[in-house]
Amino acid sequence: MTTKMISKVEGNVLVLEREFSASKESLFQAFSKAEHLKQWWGPRGWELTVCNLDFREGGVWHYCMKCEDESQGDFFGFESWGKAVYKKIVPNEKIEYIDYFSDADGIESTEMPATLSTLLFQEHDGKTKLVNRAEYESQEALKTVLEMGMEHGIRETWDRLEEHVSTR
Repeated sequence: MTTKMISKVEGNVLVLEREFSASKESLFQAFSKAEHLKQWWGPRGWELTVCNLDFREGGVWHYCMKCEDESQGDFFGFESWGKAVYKKIVPNEKIEYIDYFSDADGIESTEMPATLSTLLFQEHDGKTKLVNRAEYESQEALKTVLEMGMEHGIRETWDRLEEHVSTR
């Protein structure tokens, strides 16, 4: 059963919400440990081939998603590098980071928009609502990532996250 993701655009901010069948500790751990991220991060057909994680305030997560699914046509074999710089971490409650497109050396892209992301973990009756508030420099920057299919990618990523936390 797939839980519905709620998506709202408020100016230059995209707010995504979804309830997961897991404790907030379990969900938080899925975001804070490389061995968990490798199991679910990215849309279906994409795998984390690089996952260098220093999960602490001021730390960096540098990663590469690679399309391993031949049925995805031109995307097959494509690599997408990213880099997160952690600003604030409150265990089991909140993760705030700046998310960048980057290259294999961790050099941040100046052509693609960066995102100030805040993840909130809110537990109720044994389930956890994940709220992702993604703030962009401008409405145009947000429009750029939406046109790239970012919402679809997050939906599939969160489906994989639900499968991961429900099997632990």
